[in-house]
Amino acid sequence: KEAETILKFIESSSEPVETREIEDKLKNVSRSKILYRLNQLRAEGMIKGKSIGAGKGNWIWWSKEAFT
Repeated sequence: KEAETILKFIESSSEPVETREIEDKLKNVSRSKILYRLNQLRAEGMIKGKSIGAGKGNWIWWSKEAFT
């Protein structure tokens, strides 16, 4: 269920989304579970992501069709 919500949120955005924004959207889900789902979606090729900054979990995420 979290994966579907995350995927819809990222695909509906016109620009890359930060991990923090996804956490704000899914208030009742732990940060570790959100990061797990994001990396799972990335591994399956559903979304793309890039680490930003030096902090753990600071990533931006976007739809695989975006920016092509």
